[in-house]
Amino acid sequence: MPTESEAEKINETKTWFLYMVRCHSGQLYTGITTDVARRFAAHEAGKGAKFLRGKGPLALQFQMQVGSHSEALKKEVQIKKLSKAAKEQFILEQSI
Repeated sequence: MPTESEAEKINETKTWFLYMVRCHSGQLYTGITTDVARRFAAHEAGKGAKFLRGKGPLALQFQMQVGSHSEALKKEVQIKKLSKAAKEQFILEQSI
């Protein structure tokens, strides 16, 4: 089993993604992962974040490659601090 520092090095060498999932109510959930398809499937199966459980059907609204784990965490925090209107605007601007 890798040590904590070895695990951190592994996390930093993988490519990370920021993604946003829309619930049936219109709420947006923001997360990070190294495999968006796998993570979204987990959310749909009720195995992902507690926030999304019972809020289906879910739609993958947005995804973007971010880079390292630390960069992804920073971007996730930045997005989560935005208002819903600002998140919607962010999605529109990124898809152009």
